[in-house]
Amino acid sequence: MDEILLIGGGGHCKSCIDVIERQNRYKIAGIVDKEEFIGQRVLGYNIIGCDKDLPKLFDKYKYALITIGHTISNKARVTLFEKLNNIGYTLPSIISPFAYISTHAKVEAGTIVMHHAVINADAKVGKNCIINTKALIEHDAVVNDHSHISTGAIINGGVEVGENSFLGSNTVTKQYIKIENNSFIKAGSIAK
Repeated sequence: MDEILLIGGGGHCKSCIDVIERQNRYKIAGIVDKEEFIGQRVLGYNIIGCDKDLPKLFDKYKYALITIGHTISNKARVTLFEKLNNIGYTLPSIISPFAYISTHAKVEAGTIVMHHAVINADAKVGKNCIINTKALIEHDAVVNDHSHISTGAIINGGVEVGENSFLGSNTVTKQYIKIENNSFIKAGSIAK
């Protein structure tokens, strides 16, 4: 089983750990976080380094997943994604065994699909996205790179979510609309 590094040790990391353990495809090698947290543990996994250690850790570990969340800004996620790619890490898509992904859908590198999310036929989810617990991405929808679709959000058919966007919990979109790049839509909103 390949080993994977988790980049970021906060609350989102805990949810990612649960998905990775359930997926049983990767063994978690450790967590990379702030230097002052080295030696601490998150759900039993050691924080083994900080961002400056990533080139050295690549000598031993080839897989990584960004496990910091995206709320107001995803700048840290985007910066880390570029840094990890430049070093040479493989950023796999991680999909919960409790999620449903159509065989006609596409999920790109570095994206995590959490428990009970649904991605339907001909939908596309870009790189470094978070499709959170119980989110629904309907047919023909596109979620572009570095976006976060929060818990229970519903992205209806044919919607395009622009890059670097955040759609809060229980957001519902009208079908076939375009959500601009860098959008922030608060929890419980209806996007028309």
